[in-house]
Amino acid sequence: MSSSPAPVNNREDALLVTAMPDLNDRIGRWLDHLSDERRLADKTLIAYERDLRQFLRFLTNHLGGAPSLKDIAELTPADFRAFMARRRRDGAQSRSLARGMAGIRSFLKYLEKRGEVNAAASSAIRPPRQARSLPKPVSSRDAIDLTSGDLAMESDAWIEARNAAVLTLLYGCGLRISEALSLTGRTAPKHGAKSMRIIGKGGKERIVPILPVVTEALDDYLRLCPYAVSADSPLFLGARGGPLSPRLIQYAMEKLRGALGLADSATPHALRHSFATHLLAGGGDLRTIQELLGHASLSSTQIYTEIDSKRLLEAYDNAHPRR
Repeated sequence: MSSSPAPVNNREDALLVTAMPDLNDRIGRWLDHLSDERRLADKTLIAYERDLRQFLRFLTNHLGGAPSLKDIAELTPADFRAFMARRRRDGAQSRSLARGMAGIRSFLKYLEKRGEVNAAASSAIRPPRQARSLPKPVSSRDAIDLTSGDLAMESDAWIEARNAAVLTLLYGCGLRISEALSLTGRTAPKHGAKSMRIIGKGGKERIVPILPVVTEALDDYLRLCPYAVSADSPLFLGARGGPLSPRLIQYAMEKLRGALGLADSATPHALRHSFATHLLAGGGDLRTIQELLGHASLSSTQIYTEIDSKRLLEAYDNAHPRR
């Protein structure tokens, strides 16, 4: 291994570690590939780079110096097991370990396609088993109460209407909070609209049906909003007229669930889970729900069948006369 480490490239200092120039060059190209060709979300890119840099920090100590492209090509399954064991000792849980290995494998497979390494060593390591945690939707009654805007939790009527409109989009259309807050005056559904186009994770586009209650909530908000919402400005605005922060919607949800006596699991994202769960309970098929949620894989949607089955069993246990 080369013993004279060189500075890494000019990315964020917090993510930088000592590595040889050839390796840093490949990392930069890999990240550009993920961004430009695969169009991964910014948060995913940051997480992948962070996890890879963490692995390189481990290798610097494990191998006794700054890793190079040659060192990466010569890694064995034992090196990856040592890395995972170290992460375990540092308190990393199975989910974090699996995510970290996903980023590392992505980089190695990129290099393998370029003919520079063999990724078999990392592929030989099984990802740690993860306890499957089920989403925690709220009941249909609670979802309606949360999105009605009738609790008067805010001093300004327009802010009350704004929060209700955002939450109604999450429950009525199954949107992620980032998707709702990315709407502009131009892309927002207008009165009488039957559907709208949403750009989700990774730039994936989908068509979402619109319920009348959604456009009614948006109309109420726009009628009361003291700021002009232009075609290119964010649809949802903060108290001073700037883009609305998702933290403010999370805080509004905290107040609402406190007033309704709901569990901490009643978050804005729980309304998206409720959308899917209630559709499935009402007879919706998984493929349709997958499309509405914008899931890339059906396996991501199938988790809602487990929620439905769990509720059926609980109802059976509580109601059967021989319980």
